[in-house]
Amino acid sequence: MEQSQDYVVRSLELHLFFARIMKEHAFFLKVGFLPPGAGLAQESEALLRQLEALLARAISLSNLVVRSCVLDSGELFTEFTLRAECQTQQLTGTALNQELTRRVMALRGRDCGAEVCLSPQLTRQVQQLNRDGLGLVNCLIRLKERTLAALNSCSIATANYPLLIEHILREARLYRTHLMELEGLDTCGCQAVQDGELFWTQIMMEHALFIRGLLDPGEEALIQTADGFASDYRRLLETAGAAQDRVICSGSPLVLTRKFRDFKRSGVDGIERCQIRSLILPLLADHVLREANHYIRLLEA
Repeated sequence: MEQSQDYVVRSLELHLFFARIMKEHAFFLKVGFLPPGAGLAQESEALLRQLEALLARAISLSNLVVRSCVLDSGELFTEFTLRAECQTQQLTGTALNQELTRRVMALRGRDCGAEVCLSPQLTRQVQQLNRDGLGLVNCLIRLKERTLAALNSCSIATANYPLLIEHILREARLYRTHLMELEGLDTCGCQAVQDGELFWTQIMMEHALFIRGLLDPGEEALIQTADGFASDYRRLLETAGAAQDRVICSGSPLVLTRKFRDFKRSGVDGIERCQIRSLILPLLADHVLREANHYIRLLEA
């Protein structure tokens, strides 16, 4: 019973976070392609809709099943998410299903020690959700790989950095690895999962680099702050790389990521209020804030 509960809860919490992240990746790909990449844009939008449907199924199974600490962490939604989706839809002309966010916000969680009332039907539904999620994330990975190959061969142009495509590709592969682990399809494990702290520290460093590169050149103070965060995360990675156990100094990433989270929160607020000049879509600003909140929850666990 305990093993089955762990499987169901871990699966649903994984989808609530990663299915949303993946659908937004598909969105960012779609809106970043120029007219010659119309075929890739259509593929991206098709995957966006399928991932929205996957997330909707996860939400429908999650009430009083997932933990309150996850629902309250800020990794699934923030106080900015609905407005960011609305603004980004208006700015890009690509629809976003904002009802999914409202449904997640309405979910009720349970205390960590509380038992979940599991039925065989729920377990079967979660298993099918995991299998369908694997199929979708594999399609998304292949699209990202083709996009990256085309960028690296100068075959297409896009508004997205090549490093950003590599970045979202690694996140998709992590989602896939977690799903394979849950379904018993990856018995060897994965270094990205084992080195989760290193993985998310690198993600945070790259967020700082992207923010620095997408701010208007006139936003000098914000650029310098973002560059400082990138340097701080790089030093953490270099320190861990030099250590044989590859463990980052205890407490350092948590303190730094809380500060970075606060910087990102101010950034989302400023972008939504049109007080920060940048190329950063409101949804992208909220997206990276949620990932920081996710990392903080992992570090605090």
